[in-house]
Amino acid sequence: MRAANTTMAAADTGFGKGVILCVLATVSWGSLFPVMTKALRILDPFTFTTLRFGIAAVLFAALLWRREGKQAFRLEGRGLLTWFMGTLGFAGFGLLVFIGQRMAGIEGALIASVMMATQPMLSLLVNWAINRIPPRPLSLCFIVLSFAGVLLVVTKGSVSDAMKSAEHLTAAAIIVGGALCWVIYTVGSTFFNGWSPYRHTALTTLLGMISLVVVNGVLFATRGLALPDVSQLERVLPYLLYTACVPGFIGVLCWNLGVRIVTPVNGVLFMDVIPATAFAISACQGVVPVKAQIMGVACTASAIVLNNLYLRSRVTRREIL
Repeated sequence: MRAANTTMAAADTGFGKGVILCVLATVSWGSLFPVMTKALRILDPFTFTTLRFGIAAVLFAALLWRREGKQAFRLEGRGLLTWFMGTLGFAGFGLLVFIGQRMAGIEGALIASVMMATQPMLSLLVNWAINRIPPRPLSLCFIVLSFAGVLLVVTKGSVSDAMKSAEHLTAAAIIVGGALCWVIYTVGSTFFNGWSPYRHTALTTLLGMISLVVVNGVLFATRGLALPDVSQLERVLPYLLYTACVPGFIGVLCWNLGVRIVTPVNGVLFMDVIPATAFAISACQGVVPVKAQIMGVACTASAIVLNNLYLRSRVTRREIL
């Protein structure tokens, strides 16, 4: 009896640790967007993303070397796939989300953060496209509810005047593209059986950096972008270090470890923390969301929770039968 109680206590402690790790990860990701609002006023999203993930790549590579040694850097015939997934996950996600956020202006952090909360619903659509497994009808309803919430955030509830918010809608569409890149990157991790999360993250980041460097190089060469001066780099450095080390490195690490403990089914629920954190920080910065935007976040958050409960009920029903 005592042994059983000890085992249960250990399990509860382990699960609690997983919850804390997932909360830390999503809070750090939620803080990313308000910080980027200020950073994007100093530096363009292309250069910032390249520098940010360059720092994160070095940190992940150092961690992988320490944990698994130099043999973990072998691609084992998966070089092209690793590069493609890294390009989607870091170049595609990073560039599109921050280009969209910059385009949306002062409310970009609110729009970008609620888009991130739609990722569990987007994953259902990606699974449909890749694995030919369509979502259940009720899950489709929750997907619609999720994006109805996004529309409320983008238009501030004036859906009938949506065309007047054309720039915000375009920004939202670009951010959705970035979120889709991250979803495909996440789903694509199933193609790397036998690789640890540390190895998968480090190698995709390193190879994804190739695409970021090439894009930046072409833009600099064609004068599509101006090289940042010393003053810009000095002013953006605090934001760069924070976004690379906290959301980019610690956040991803906490997420990988936390989801392994609480399971992905429970992990997706923590995505609701991202817009909640971003909205709270933005409000402290003077960008106070209106009631319609708060309702929009509530719709998107509810869609995640309701779909999660629905999928759980189906699993339970199968087990009973």
